[in-house]
Amino acid sequence: MASKKKFDIAVIGAGPGGYVAAIKAAQMGKSVALIEKQYLGGTCLNVGCIPSKALLSNAAIYHKIKHAKDFGINVDNVGFDYSKMKNRKDDVVSKIRGSLGGLLKSNGITIFQGTAQFESPKELKIKGEDAAHIHSEKIIIATGSEPIDIPAFPCDHDRILNSSSALELTELPKTMAIIGGGYIGCEFASLFAEFGVKVTIIEALPSIIDAQGKTLSSALTSAFTKRGIEIKTNTAVEKIDKKGEGLLIHFKDGGTLSVEKAIVSVGRRLNSESLALEKAGLKPGAKGAIEVNEKMETHVPGIYAIGDITAIAMLAHVASHQGIVAAANACGQDAHLHYNAIPAVIFTHPEIAMVGLTAEQAEEKGLNFNVGTFPFQALGKSIATNESDGFAQVISDKKTGEIYGAQVVGHEASAMIAEMALAINNELTLDCVIDTIHAHPTIPEAWLEASLLANETPIHFPPKIKPRG
Repeated sequence: MASKKKFDIAVIGAGPGGYVAAIKAAQMGKSVALIEKQYLGGTCLNVGCIPSKALLSNAAIYHKIKHAKDFGINVDNVGFDYSKMKNRKDDVVSKIRGSLGGLLKSNGITIFQGTAQFESPKELKIKGEDAAHIHSEKIIIATGSEPIDIPAFPCDHDRILNSSSALELTELPKTMAIIGGGYIGCEFASLFAEFGVKVTIIEALPSIIDAQGKTLSSALTSAFTKRGIEIKTNTAVEKIDKKGEGLLIHFKDGGTLSVEKAIVSVGRRLNSESLALEKAGLKPGAKGAIEVNEKMETHVPGIYAIGDITAIAMLAHVASHQGIVAAANACGQDAHLHYNAIPAVIFTHPEIAMVGLTAEQAEEKGLNFNVGTFPFQALGKSIATNESDGFAQVISDKKTGEIYGAQVVGHEASAMIAEMALAINNELTLDCVIDTIHAHPTIPEAWLEASLLANETPIHFPPKIKPRG
């Protein structure tokens, strides 16, 4: 019979939300159980953020080498071994996973390998390698999500891949379709196109990364088109036939596309079905989401939910912050989380990052706002490094100058967005950015210049209104 153990706090799921919550609770003196059905780090570390960025870093280096002549460097017979790139990706994941295990151990957290089910609001049954019954005063649900499988063309993980199995390729096809033009699909398109794969993105909506607004969608569409990536929008897939060694994709409008492999990237499914939530008095909402308040509390006292399972913002860094808030409240503190300044990054080439409102969203809200857009073609560091494609854009209140939102397309966008997240989270104004000395020459100077433009006082860009004299 499985043993019964007692803890102050139990966390179900060891992804970026769950393990952070566990560490936070342990640091506050609580006994913590962390239950994970597969690998520490969850989707993000094992089949998401980290492995995909490891591969994309290979692509970035390959891109630089191919353009070495632009810097006066001669490199002949440039080639690559994708299987070695995949091995490097695996090594990166393994190294971080091992470090995470050590970190959890150093915090005195008890790790259970297995799946958890509720038996009551304070009781969990663990099935698997570390089978046990757990009593915990507080429970944090952090079970995440997994790729959606479409019944009409289910993934076989050989020719029809999902975002997880696509990371396991050791050889690249000559042609590939990516079904779904959201940020995950676009990152894969950018990765494989860099290595010579003929990529076609198939998107049912009017544009790729449609949720990010027209400005960013248009910028990425233009960049992808220049790179030879074909984009089919307003196009839905009806079925996929396996033909010989490849695939024949049938569109609902009657057209077809022949490719060697396809990646299905049409969203993610929430992992709430196996938890026996009803035994805890929980009833999941639409698509299995668990509703929470700003303290990450469910309607059942003592039970919290964080990360993808809440369907609030399916991003690893949001899950981590939700984990900190949930753990703090579970330990008796009063913590809240607000979502007005969530940065998001799309690791394509060029990189795209955003935080706060887009111009379209500001307009929909009826706000009176200014837009300042500074092109990287006018930025010294971008020209010096041959990375002059892109721009930084700031949305601000026309009267007060408060920054409502920011978008950036181009080199180092992923690093740049933090400054604007800090600004929006602290309700800073254009003057706060303008009065801050930015190091020269750097890419973040673009925020200074964009803020000056939004303030209608540009220095390194022609003014809208010609000065007198």
